[in-house]
Parts: sequence; C-alpha cells; structure tokens
Amino acid sequence: MAVLLSLVLWFVVLLVCFIISRVAYVTISCYCLNPRRIKKIMEKQGVHGPKPKFLVGNLVDVSSFVSKATANDMESIHDHNTVPRLLPHFLHWSKEYGKRFIYWVGSEPRMCLTDMDMIKELLSSKYSKVTGKSWLQRQGCKHFIGRGLLMANGEDWYHQRHIVAPAFMADKLKCHVGYMLECTKRMIQSLQQVVVESSTNENVEIDIGDYMSRLTGDIISRTEFDSSYDKGKRIFHLLTSLQHLCAQSSRHLCLPGSRFFPSKFNREIKSLKMEVERLLMEIIQSRKDCVDIGRSTSYGNDLLGMLLAETQKKRVQNGNGFNFNLQLLMDECKTFFFTGHETTALLLTWTVMLLATNPSWQDKVRAEVLQVLNNEDPSPEHLSKLTLLNMVIMESLRLYPPASLLPRMVFEDIKLGDLEIPKGLSIWIPVLAIHHSKELWGEDANEFKPERFAGKAFAPGRHFMPFSTGPRNCVGQAFAMMEAKIILSMLISKFNFKTSDNYRHAPVIVLTLKPKYGVQVYLTPLAQ
Repeated sequence: MAVLLSLVLWFVVLLVCFIISRVAYVTISCYCLNPRRIKKIMEKQGVHGPKPKFLVGNLVDVSSFVSKATANDMESIHDHNTVPRLLPHFLHWSKEYGKRFIYWVGSEPRMCLTDMDMIKELLSSKYSKVTGKSWLQRQGCKHFIGRGLLMANGEDWYHQRHIVAPAFMADKLKCHVGYMLECTKRMIQSLQQVVVESSTNENVEIDIGDYMSRLTGDIISRTEFDSSYDKGKRIFHLLTSLQHLCAQSSRHLCLPGSRFFPSKFNREIKSLKMEVERLLMEIIQSRKDCVDIGRSTSYGNDLLGMLLAETQKKRVQNGNGFNFNLQLLMDECKTFFFTGHETTALLLTWTVMLLATNPSWQDKVRAEVLQVLNNEDPSPEHLSKLTLLNMVIMESLRLYPPASLLPRMVFEDIKLGDLEIPKGLSIWIPVLAIHHSKELWGEDANEFKPERFAGKAFAPGRHFMPFSTGPRNCVGQAFAMMEAKIILSMLISKFNFKTSDNYRHAPVIVLTLKPKYGVQVYLTPLAQ
C-alpha cells in the first residue's frame, strides 16, 4: 500500500512539474522568444521602431502621446486635422523610423503600414484565411462581443460570414425600408415636439448624437431582431458600458494572468456580460417558443431567425466540427446589436455636425432632396439619385471613419510586397491617417470638400476604406449606407441645423471615433 501511495505521489509531482514547465515555456515563448524572433527578422529588412519596455512594450509611450494631444479641445469646429490629436504616436514614430515601423503593445509587435499596394494585397482573398484578429484583440473583446463575426478567424470566420451574409442582401434590405421610415418619422415627431414645447420655436438646442443612437438602435432592433428599441435599449446601454470597461481592461492584458485576477474591475465586466446575455436569451427564447408551440413554422428570415435556424444544423468543415452553438449565437447578436447601431449613429452624428458647420452644402443637399423626393417618402429608387448627399456621407466617412484602425495578425509566414512577414506579427493599418494623407488626397486633405467624391478617382478600396476592403469588409455596409441616406434625407427636409455655441470639438477614440462631449446643434423647423 505504501509503495502504491508513493507511486501516486510521484506521478502527481511529475504531472505538476510538467504543467509548470509547460506554462513556463509558453509564457517565455510568448513574452520573450517569439517577440525577439520577430524583431530580428524585421530589423534585418530595415523595419525598426521604438525600444519596448518589458511586459508593457510601448503602451506607456502611446498613452503619454495621446493624453497630451487630447488634453485640450480642437481650436476650431472647422479643423478636421484629427491625426495629430488621435494618432500622435503614429506621426512621431513615422517621422523617426519611416513609413513602416514596429511598436509594441505588451509583447505583441505591431507594424504600421500605409503602403496602399501592400494593404490591398494584405486585405485580398489571398491572405483572408491566414490573417485575422490577434489573441490580444480577441481577449480584449471576449466579454464584449465574444467570438462573433468581427472577432472570428480562419474557417470559423468563413462559416460565420456565410451564415449572416444573406441577411444583408439587396432583396432583404428593400424589405427593411418600411421599418426605417417608420422609426425615422417617430424620431422627427419627437424633435418637432421638443421644438413646440420650447419657449421659442427657433434655435432649439439638442444633442443630435443621442437621437441618432436611439434611432439606429430602434432600426436594428426592428429589422434584424424583431423587437422594439424599448426592449433593446437596456442591451445597448450595457454594451456601451462594456465597451468602455473592455477598452480600459485591454491595457492590462499584457500582464500575464491579469484577466484571472478577481478584481472589482473584472467582476464588473463579467456581471455586465451575464446581464447582456440574460436579456438576449429572453429575445431568443421568445422567438424559439413561437416555433415550439406552433405559432410559427420558421424562426423568421431576419438575422436572428437565420442564426437560430443555424443552431439546429450540424456543420462539418474539413473533418472538424463547426458548432454554431448558443454562445456563438449570443456573440453574433451582441456583435450586430452593437455595430448595427453604434457605427451608423456615429456616421450620422458626424455628418450632421459637418452639414451644420457648412451651411452652403446643407442648402445644396436639401435642394437635391426636395427635388428628388418631391414630397414622397424616400425609396431605394430615390436613394440612388441623391448624389450630393452620397458625396457628403462619403466625405464624412473619410474625415471621421468610425473605425480609425484596421488590424490584421499574420498566422503563418507570408510574403507581402518586398517584405517577409513572420508568423505572429500584427499589421495595423491607420485608416484615419490614410484618409487624411496629403500625398493621397492633396493639400486640402483636412478640409471638408465632398466634391472630391464627384468622380470615381477615390473609389472604395483604393485610398478610401471606412468599411475595410476585400473579403473581410463590413458585411452590413449596404445596410448602413441605405439607413444613413434615408435618415439624413428625411431630417434635412424637415429642419435646418447649425452648431450650438456649446459644442466643443473634441474627437476621441474609444474603440470607435466619437465626439467626446456629444454634438449639440440648434434645430429650426422648415416651413412646409
């Protein structure tokens, strides 16, 4: 018996030693060996960067640059040169090390890339399955949007894209126009009521961002999840809170094991995640119950219906099971609940700000809208004729793209242009800097000039990529553009707007590019 106990004890000791050795090897590889290997490979090719500090890399430097640059508001509401404010580290290091340089977020090396030919190759189908989101990004969004389409990689991304894409096809989008009109009319009535209740019927101040956020939330709830905004607003509120907390939390991910610390911060994130998923389960269960009790023969043909139908299927990919389970279903719901209203709301908010500060363009767009619509509700046929409005939206996306950076990690060694890119290197494309580049757009790159989109010289994918480009572009971009045109055409035909004296021009990046203090505008109803 004693011999048996001794053998068991030795086995346990060996197992513990093996586990400790394995963890130590993985940790050393992750935080020391792999970064050194990548650094040497890139330095041999002439790609250098600032010296990283142990564990934190250049995070402290980045934080210092950004905090100094954003300490004050921008000097003028007509000043759209946001790169020095939002990407000061990019400007500093590109001057010191050249257009291609590497900086470090913890132990993750990130190469900034602005060469358009190399970017086009990287984002093409050639590398769509061997590039994707890094561990740091995925871990940072784990409790926010999980492993939804935005954070999926490889074959999982391919299958998830295949599942959701039909929900955003042209025929489906046309079916959503009625909901978009109804929701927008309700918002306009709300604004008109605010004006009526005001002591003066002119120069009524509102924060347009709040209204746009509620409106786009209402639209995505109705069109893709068949629920009202009242049901979804709690989810939006919680997801916004999670966005801010996860953005803060990601700064600490470079410290080994930080995500396991039982801190108040981590407990709050997990608590919010559980509440979001509980509310989503109520919506999901309600849809499932309709089928289970025979009230409906299908889960519906909106996004939620397609996702629910997919959970009933067994998919096989290359001999490996692709399991679209309940957790993945909720992750997709969180992804589209958030991106379906946050990014479009920001696009609308920035566009209203630009029109409010450029009254001549506001007048031009209004004249076009009134002529094309001719007192009718906007339809898909009308939208294609609103060329000036489209130019303004494109210019808004150029100056204030909701996603200011496009990240791609390389999962195997690849050849990109004249560079050998090693496995494990993360490539970051500074979309904001590219959109403001005077080399690409001319000396007036930081000015609001929608006429630059009158031709096809700056077609999406060349110098302009607010929705990314290639196979991994935004699956909902057609939805977002149709929604934006409908809302703006209806709003501009009812109101004149100009920026409030209280508006402070202070763009910031918290995952997305947003106005720090909101966008306050004066509304004046138009004579009908």
